[in-house]
Amino acid sequence: MGKGGNQGDGGPEREAPMPTFSWEEIQKHNLRTDKWLVIDRKVYNITKWSSRHPGGQRVIGHYAGEDATDAFRAFHPNLDFVRKFLKPLLIGELAPEESGQDRGKNSQITEDFRALRKTAEDMNLFKTNHLFFLLYLAHILVLEGLAWFILFYFGNGWIPTLITAFVLATSQSQAGWLQHDYGHLSVHKKSTWNHLIHKFIIGHLKGASANWWNHRHFQHHAKPNIFRKDPDVNMLHVFVLGERQPVEDLAWAVSYYTRFFVTYIPFFGVLGALLFLNFIRFLESHWFVWVTQMNHIVMEIDNEPYRDWFSSQLAATCNVEQSFFNDWFSGHLNFQIEHHLFPTMPRHNFYKIAPLVKSLCAKHGIEYQEKPLMQALQDIIRSLKKSGELWLDAYLHK
Repeated sequence: MGKGGNQGDGGPEREAPMPTFSWEEIQKHNLRTDKWLVIDRKVYNITKWSSRHPGGQRVIGHYAGEDATDAFRAFHPNLDFVRKFLKPLLIGELAPEESGQDRGKNSQITEDFRALRKTAEDMNLFKTNHLFFLLYLAHILVLEGLAWFILFYFGNGWIPTLITAFVLATSQSQAGWLQHDYGHLSVHKKSTWNHLIHKFIIGHLKGASANWWNHRHFQHHAKPNIFRKDPDVNMLHVFVLGERQPVEDLAWAVSYYTRFFVTYIPFFGVLGALLFLNFIRFLESHWFVWVTQMNHIVMEIDNEPYRDWFSSQLAATCNVEQSFFNDWFSGHLNFQIEHHLFPTMPRHNFYKIAPLVKSLCAKHGIEYQEKPLMQALQDIIRSLKKSGELWLDAYLHK
């Protein structure tokens, strides 16, 4: 008769009870070759599947042995679609007596944050204003065209060349902020469209790799400012690449350099165009580093503290005051707190959710740091000075 002996009588087949696990058992499976994680109290074995994870095996592996519910919701705009991939990986669930949070994380903060996310969804704050992103792309293309026109009309003297370099550094920086939006899947409902436009912007407009960006950036969001997990604070290697570098990424990058040199070799020659490109990169890199580090490097950087999602993001990020210039200059990354809490939220809605985030911080006594732009930039210098003094002290007293 097999299982369910009453099937012949028309009764439903009785499913075998699902295995249950304690946190003590789950936390043992946090190795490179043995990885479990928990989502909505369900336990999944991701050991083999993690190598096929679209966001990279490291980002999902960083949550091995932990509750990954809030990270899962933060990174995936279409949860119903993603859950289809989880079904074959399901091996059990948390034992009924176990808390939904591992390692003593604050359950009340987690519950309140999930209620806040539901409020954001009810307010349609994950809905995109497509005109905003269309105009944003248009202003980048206008800057690119303006750069060529300056040289075409005024010639390649020192002053037109310098002005053109600053215009192109501006367009490159703004393209950097725009590719960031598409990379986070925060513009279109379909991930395919986000990925395609992301590759166009980061590849054709900037000459970089979408695969490289995904490999690094999602790890940063998963575990910001955590040693050995956030690549932005691991400075041991100059180049960090994914397992594979897709050929199409290379093709997009080649299209950028082809376009650049075809456009500017007639003005400067081959060597001059190379020097011109490096000067633009020099200007752009300063813009990028100052904006990205004013929100992170001044915050806590340490080993894994095992905090809940809300608390971990607040400990690693801070905001810069809102203004039209600050929003444009930083690509709305002056709302770094809100961006880290809701990475798939379109950036034009950050200011709407910010007051609710502040209220939740106040309720639980969590510091919500927000500062003027100049103070944020000065804090970078203070932070680097403090780090330098610590290194010097360690060197002198080793």
